[in-house]
Amino acid sequence: MNELMAGLVGSVGLLVVVIAALAVLLYLVPIPLWIAAWASGAYVGLFTLIAMRLRRVPPATIVTARISAAKAGIEMSINDLEAHFLAGGNVTRVVNAMISADKANIPLPFQRAAAIDLAGRNVLEAVQMSVLPKVIETPRIAAVAKDGIQLIAVSRVTVRTNIDRLVGGAGEETIMARVGEGMVSTIGSAKSHKDVLENPDHISKHILSKGLDAGTAYEILSIDIADVDVGENIGAKLQIDQANADKQIAQAKAEERRAMAVALEQEMRARVVEAEAEVPRAMAEAFRAGNLGIMDYYRMKNMQADTAMREEIASTGDDPTGGQKK
Repeated sequence: MNELMAGLVGSVGLLVVVIAALAVLLYLVPIPLWIAAWASGAYVGLFTLIAMRLRRVPPATIVTARISAAKAGIEMSINDLEAHFLAGGNVTRVVNAMISADKANIPLPFQRAAAIDLAGRNVLEAVQMSVLPKVIETPRIAAVAKDGIQLIAVSRVTVRTNIDRLVGGAGEETIMARVGEGMVSTIGSAKSHKDVLENPDHISKHILSKGLDAGTAYEILSIDIADVDVGENIGAKLQIDQANADKQIAQAKAEERRAMAVALEQEMRARVVEAEAEVPRAMAEAFRAGNLGIMDYYRMKNMQADTAMREEIASTGDDPTGGQKK
C-alpha cells in the first residue's frame, strides 16, 4: 500500500514537472507566432523569437507588425523593429504610418518614421494630415487701421504636414502666432477700415506672400478670413485720453502759478508789515533828533483818524451828516 502511494505521488510530481516544463517551453518558443509568420511570408526563426523573449521584447508585437508590412509589400527588418521598440517607440504606429504613406504615394522610409515617432510626434496622424489637410481656426484677433477704427478678425488656416520638416519643425502654435501677426500688420497698414471690409482677401494674400510656413512642420495651403467685425473707435478714444491728459497738465500748471502768486502775495505782505514795524522806531528817532515835535505828532494822528473815519464811511455808504449816501 505504501509502495502504491509512493508511486502515485511520484507520478503526480512528474506530471507537474512535465506541465511546468512544457509551459516554459511554449512561453520561450511561441510556436503559433512562428507558424503565422511562416505562413504570411514574413518568416522569423525560432531562435530569433526565443532571443526576443530573453531581451524582454514582446514577439507578438514585432511579428504582427512585420506581417502587416509584408502583406502591404513593404520589406522591414526584424532588427529595426526590435531596436525601435527598445528605444521606446511605438512599433505598431510606425508600421501603420508607413503602410498609409505607401498607399498615398508619400515617400516615408523606416528611419524617418522612427525618428518622427521617437521625437514625440504622432507619425500616423502626420501621414493622415498629409493626405487630408487640417483646418486651424485662429482666435479673435483685434487690430487698428490707420483711421483709428478697430477691426476684430477670425481666419481659418488650411495646413498639411510636411514630412521632411516634421522633426525639428515648429508646431501649430507657431503657425497661429505668425498668422495673427500678419493679420495685425495687414489691417494696421490699411488706410481705412472700410478698405479691409470691402476686400478681406487682401489680408490672406498679404499673409501668404510672407511664407509663414518656413521652419515649421506644416505647409500652408490657404488662409481664409472667416469673419471681420468692427470694434471701438480707438483713434477717438486715444484723442479723448490725450485731451484729458493735457487738461490735467494745464490744471496742474495753473495750480502751480496760483500757489506761486499766493506765496508772492504773502511775501509782499510780510515786507509791508516789516516796513510798518519800522515806523514807530523812526518816529522815536525823529523825536530824539528834534526833527518831529509833539504838535506835528498830534496833527499826524488826527489826520490818520480822519482818514480812517472816511474809509469807514465810504465802506458802509453812510453820509457824514447822518443820511444815506446817494
